[in-house]
Amino acid sequence: MSADAFEKTNLGWQVQQLQQQLGEWMELTFSPTQRKGWDKSPFSWLDNLSLPDWLPKVFLWLAIGLLVAWIAWQLWQAWGYSLSSFRLRQRNSASKPRQEAAIERSLSDWLRLAQDFYRQGNYREACRAIYMAMLQRLNDTGIAPHEPSRTDGEYLQITQQFPPEISYQTLLTVHEQLCFGNAEISSVDFDRCQQAYNEIDSNE
Repeated sequence: MSADAFEKTNLGWQVQQLQQQLGEWMELTFSPTQRKGWDKSPFSWLDNLSLPDWLPKVFLWLAIGLLVAWIAWQLWQAWGYSLSSFRLRQRNSASKPRQEAAIERSLSDWLRLAQDFYRQGNYREACRAIYMAMLQRLNDTGIAPHEPSRTDGEYLQITQQFPPEISYQTLLTVHEQLCFGNAEISSVDFDRCQQAYNEIDSNE
């Protein structure tokens, strides 16, 4: 057999050589005995670093706290609006019996009551009485007969067809502030309501 008939190299042998060289390099690089003579690496200070025992516990509790806060925030985003609307429906349903009883008053009774509350400095109830007078007028004229389930938004839609619609809007907006807002009602708000009602009264 001549020398030219033998293979000088093949793929398997090359792979084996590569594996052997890689293994020797890793052994040389990561062997503690080989590293002694080398210059210190920039991270050599980590070898002698000792952390306090309590530090991992602090990080663990911090991670748990952040996770709980994130879950609570997600739940509030998902259910917060539902809870708020549920409370609003409860408040509205609790006030319905009072509204039904109050609607039995006449238009002149409501206007007289508004003036009484105004003289007492109770502007909140004075504005509410003017609002109820407006509802009584809508009932008496047949524009919007009393319905306990009717909302201010529905009254707003109905009264848009009748001038002056801005006056109805003023009374309905103040009423929403009375029911759902925490803002203080002042004599200025009462004057706005009184003027809005007078415009409605003079237009009919």
